[in-house]
Parts: sequence; structure tokens; C-alpha cells
Amino acid sequence: MIQMSQVSRSFHSRRGVVEALRGIDLDVRDGEFAAIVGRSGCGKSTLLRLIAGLVPASAGEILVGGTPVTKPRQDVALTFQRPALLPWRTVADNVMLPVEMFGWSKREYRDRAYQLLDMVGLAGFEKRLPHELSGGMQQRVSLCRSLIQQPRVMLMDEPFSALDALTREELAVELQRIHMELGATTVFVTHSIAEAVLLADRVVVLTPRPGRILQIVDVDIPRPRSWGRTAYLADVARCNAELHELLAVNEAGMSPPFQEPG
Repeated sequence: MIQMSQVSRSFHSRRGVVEALRGIDLDVRDGEFAAIVGRSGCGKSTLLRLIAGLVPASAGEILVGGTPVTKPRQDVALTFQRPALLPWRTVADNVMLPVEMFGWSKREYRDRAYQLLDMVGLAGFEKRLPHELSGGMQQRVSLCRSLIQQPRVMLMDEPFSALDALTREELAVELQRIHMELGATTVFVTHSIAEAVLLADRVVVLTPRPGRILQIVDVDIPRPRSWGRTAYLADVARCNAELHELLAVNEAGMSPPFQEPG
């Protein structure tokens, strides 16, 4: 679904050129959930914006569904760290915002908006305003707003980072359920290794800036997954440990001090 071939991105500033990403080769399969992890400033968010068509690559090529990315697309949704709901619009009207932006029929999508809100546990809140909701509820509305356009690709930039730990865990589990139900190809940026292991089919580990792919870790653990005690607790611990070791690389991008045998 997503193919990135030798993708690089640099930014120009008063202090010179900042190289954010270098030589990214990445294929994300149709329906796959890929998590992106790495140290702050390694280019994770830039990677999402490149796929979304918000900024152009300095070098290389990006394809979504076999078509080169040159601008934002209706079948690609991007969710940010903050829900960014319009305070004067009701919950339902915030969810419907993409429908209005794309000029689609409100009548056709109104029922879907209500179904999505019901799916994330917000039935009965359709006419509330954002300030009447908790942070976790606002992020659920933001998720519904992304899903209303039935995207083929979901790009998520640390959508739960501003929430308290318990709410963050609850929403991560909810996102896993939604992905299993709807199957959109998802690229999810996070600083949380535990979150990446819970959600992802594969975890892409980036080096410190300029971001390059250090390693891609397969998370071969049956779904649904849980942070509680399960039969796969040892597998979860192994994946967590492997990712912690990979992220312990120094600023020079040297290999991690420990490599699991085999």
C-alpha cells in the first residue's frame, strides 16, 4: 500500500541545512499496522507528513496504492497529537468536518458519523461541545473524524501522548479493536515501546537524526493483545526488550550493545 524508495528530506534554516531523513526504504503492506519509534528529533513526524503529501521529499519516491504522492489525498487521513476540534461545533459536526471540506453529501455521511461515535463509546454525546468532553473523549472524536472519510491509509502522530497513562492505555486497546474491525493500513508514530508492541505488526526503529531505518522488528504475537497477564506475556516481554536495546544506540548510530542470539 505504501512504498518509500530512498526517501530523504532536508530543511533549510538560518543556521544551515538540517537533514531530517536519509535514504528511507520502507514498504507497508495493505492492512498492516506499522509503528515508528526513535529518539526525539529523528524525523518520525516528518515521515508521516511526507506520506500524507503535506511536505515534498528532497529525494526519492513515495507511492500510496501505486500512485506517486504529490499532494494531500482524500483516502489518507492524518491524526495529530492534539485533537484540534473546533470549539463552536458539536461532536457530530466535528466528525462531519471532512465531509464538508470534500463537498460530499451530508445526508449520506450523517448516519456513519453516529455509527462511528457509537463504535468508540460516545453514543449520546453527539450534540455536546468539545469543552464538555474529557481529553480522552476529544481524542476519540478526532479518531472518528479521521475514519469518516473511510481512508485506505491512517497516519497517526502520537495521538495519545497528551493523555494520562490509564486513558492512553484504554485508547490504545480501542484503536487495536478498530483496526482489527476496519483494516485500514496504519502508520503510527509513538515514543512508547509498550504501545508499539501492543498495536503493531511491525515496528520500524529509526536512528538519531538524520533518521534512517536501523531495524524493522516483527511483532509476531496473536491478536487481540493485552497489557495484562496472557499466554503471550513472554513474547511481549521479548519484543519490549529487543526494542529497548535497539533504541539504546548512541548518537553515532552504532549497533546496540546486545544482540539476541539466533
